[in-house]
Amino acid sequence: MYQQQSHSILTEEDLAGTILADLKRIVREYATAATESTCQDIRQMFTKLTNSALTLQGQLFQVMQQANMYNTSSQALRQDLDKQVKQYQQTKQKTMQFVQQNLGQRQGQSMYTPSMQQPSGQHQQGSQPYYM
Repeated sequence: MYQQQSHSILTEEDLAGTILADLKRIVREYATAATESTCQDIRQMFTKLTNSALTLQGQLFQVMQQANMYNTSSQALRQDLDKQVKQYQQTKQKTMQFVQQNLGQRQGQSMYTPSMQQPSGQHQQGSQPYYM
């Protein structure tokens, strides 16, 4: 019996690294598609695809790490991570408050109402127009 031996130019580590890099890119692309989608069904589809790709990427990373194919550059200090998490949580909270305030204002308004009466042609710096 003839058995074909394949000699790959790339090692298993190189192949796995390439696939891992592609999965990371795919996650970014799916996340971008989800955030830019205006259709709820499409947004949910890309969210599911993002989660699926994240799961696969995480599994491949674990296999590579166990096989000593992937080494992290350095460990971050727990204190730095906690500080960053706290900043992101504060930003998230501020963003949610901003969105809720603006959604509430738009839902409660039925017609154009300027914040301050000014002579025509002059606009207060930093003010935002109100729409119906």
